[in-house]
Amino acid sequence: MTKNAIHIKNVQVTEQKDWAAGVTAVMSAYKNVSAKVGPIRGTKLLAQLNQIDGFDCPGCAWPDPLLKRSTFEFCENGAKAVADEATLKRATAKFFAKHSIDDLKQKSDRWLNDQGRLVEPLYLTEGASHYQAISWLEALSLIAENLTKLDSPNQAAFYTSGRTSNEAAFLYQLFVRQFGTNNLPDCSNMCHESSGVGLTETIGVGKGTVSLHDLEHSEAIFIFGQNPGSNHPRMLTSLQAAKRQGAKIVAINPLDEAGLKRFKNPQEVGGVIGAGTVLRDLYLPVKINGDVPFLKGLCKALIERDDAGQDVLDKEFIAEYCHGFAAFKQDMLDVSWPDIELHSGLTQSQINQAADIACTSKKTICCWAMGMTQHKNAVVNIQLMTNFLMLQGNLGKPGAGVCPVRGHSNVQGDRTMGIWEKPSATFLDALQQTYDFDVPREHGYDTIETIQAMAQGQVKVLFALGGNFYRATPDHTATKQALASCELTVQVSTKLNQSHLYTGKSALILPALGRTEIDQQLSGIQTVTVENSMGVVQTSHGKIPPASHLLKSEVAIVADLAALTLPESHISWQQMKNDYRLIRDGIAQVIPGFENFNQRIEELGEFELPNAVRDECKFMTSSGKANFVVHDIESIPVPEGCLLMMTIRSHDQFNTTVYTNNDRYRGIHGSRRVIFVNVDDLEDLSLQMGQQVDIHSHWPNEKIQTRTVKGFTLVQYDIPRGCAAAYYPETNDLIPLSSVADKSNTPAYKSVVISLHKKTDKED
Repeated sequence: MTKNAIHIKNVQVTEQKDWAAGVTAVMSAYKNVSAKVGPIRGTKLLAQLNQIDGFDCPGCAWPDPLLKRSTFEFCENGAKAVADEATLKRATAKFFAKHSIDDLKQKSDRWLNDQGRLVEPLYLTEGASHYQAISWLEALSLIAENLTKLDSPNQAAFYTSGRTSNEAAFLYQLFVRQFGTNNLPDCSNMCHESSGVGLTETIGVGKGTVSLHDLEHSEAIFIFGQNPGSNHPRMLTSLQAAKRQGAKIVAINPLDEAGLKRFKNPQEVGGVIGAGTVLRDLYLPVKINGDVPFLKGLCKALIERDDAGQDVLDKEFIAEYCHGFAAFKQDMLDVSWPDIELHSGLTQSQINQAADIACTSKKTICCWAMGMTQHKNAVVNIQLMTNFLMLQGNLGKPGAGVCPVRGHSNVQGDRTMGIWEKPSATFLDALQQTYDFDVPREHGYDTIETIQAMAQGQVKVLFALGGNFYRATPDHTATKQALASCELTVQVSTKLNQSHLYTGKSALILPALGRTEIDQQLSGIQTVTVENSMGVVQTSHGKIPPASHLLKSEVAIVADLAALTLPESHISWQQMKNDYRLIRDGIAQVIPGFENFNQRIEELGEFELPNAVRDECKFMTSSGKANFVVHDIESIPVPEGCLLMMTIRSHDQFNTTVYTNNDRYRGIHGSRRVIFVNVDDLEDLSLQMGQQVDIHSHWPNEKIQTRTVKGFTLVQYDIPRGCAAAYYPETNDLIPLSSVADKSNTPAYKSVVISLHKKTDKED
């Protein structure tokens, strides 16, 4: 790629960046905040972002330093999220009177989001073309009426987004379970569910086992399937700190992302006028879905070196704390290097370079994100990463462990609070004892199962506490049809999105307070809490007046709905709505680690939850030890003339929220309908940079064997041969509901067999 821009219709392609952040990120952050919030108001907001007495970022779940914050404890993407939420624009009932549903369906995700905050409850009656304003009492009564007339509580499903606070999430699951169902699908089902399943089976804890201090004092950090420069920019500061302590960083990813090359810290002189900090020591361009063979090769290299007398393995740790090592070792010795190279796309020499770094480290961490969790064999990915760490005793000691990096601010906290379709018996027993009702024990539906159940008429009401359910899921056609089969769909939201347009027979939009806004209830201004990606619970205090006097907090919405739906309930919904401390008292009784919840947050503003692996080197698995597991290499067959595609997010995007059509670090400007392909593959397929193509995905065992999305521009990119990448959610229609990870049921967004078909002049 040349440094000069290449203009292709509505796409401008520039050189890929070899560094992240710097002055450009600062300018982008303040430009967004100034444009949407105003320079003075916006600057005041940013000064309170992620501070102990401020509000928690509504973006990602990257942790803040414990009890100590810098003056500017936010990143470019966090600033965008705040500006997006605190925008001065409003989408009122007049807006919806002007725009019909059919009109809004023609608009892009970005345009919908740009219309501003939702400010009053809205109702779409069956057969209507426009949303109309409705009172809160009418809206909540309508939901209660639909819920109570169901033949079974299991005919309703209650979705949750990762933005929801601990207090709202706990109250929500309490209401849903007293209503009588465990149908609590959530966004975890679509992102890190594979992490939870894999880690629970292997080490007995479904969360990460490291702290921020561990990461910054590790000796080796292996980063798998993650793009922190765009998705978790504050992580770069921690990686920089680790590098300065002498850590080696290995990046394993099909795309060579700018954020793992160099970091220009905008809070340092060297990050403003200097070259910044080189982060990675080794980049391994693994093929899409080549992580299992790579990890087997890495483990094989360590075992072979130990057998040769190099004393690489921690034999004492393995003997005392691990189960199944003999079978695991034999499996690693049996796998051949030619098979490893073929399926990983890496050479034995490259894998040995990674092994060299592992061997010189006494404290190693593995970090990962959705590049590892959204494959059919995603659970295997997580388990083999964990087994790699176990070989050298890198669990249960400072500076070492597993680090799944969560993508939304409280997605981990929601699960801790009981937002799960498969709750443990221990949690349900504690809930039943504390609140004195018979809790449902049958497992509920996850997100994919909810869509399937709606399509079959088994779920008739969908209530979504945040998120963009329709757009975040695969196979929009099937999801749209499933939603249309519902009697009622309800979205609790702050901004307009496509889930408000693809609805049940009737639909409601309930506007909620944002994280930035003051939450005033009868007992005074309320504090909420969240749990970050490393198990720290921290407070969040809204700072600006609500966008409308008609907004309700998520806690208030749930409490008011519960009181209407369960009029005979002995639970004090209204008292908890008036004073969130009462909710935290309940959490303290039900969930271990939250003892004296109110006292602890009032004293310090945050505290760390216990972690059996990190704190005690204790493994609560069926064997009572950390489990080595044996897995075969199961490659995805890719026919001749086809490629294996993964979905990715752009730099100007957070989940389904699109801020602009640009991707600065990858050099894309003006359009998201692009597909990244290796130059040699383009030549083999008789295609050229800049051509317009339709993308077909292929599913030989499905009823619909070919799926198509149209009008994508080919971009030549540094990606392994046989691989391609395109943006989520624009390519979600290529993926059927049945393409999911084994055990976790997470959509396999990262492993899609495709072919590219050149558009003709007539089609153009």
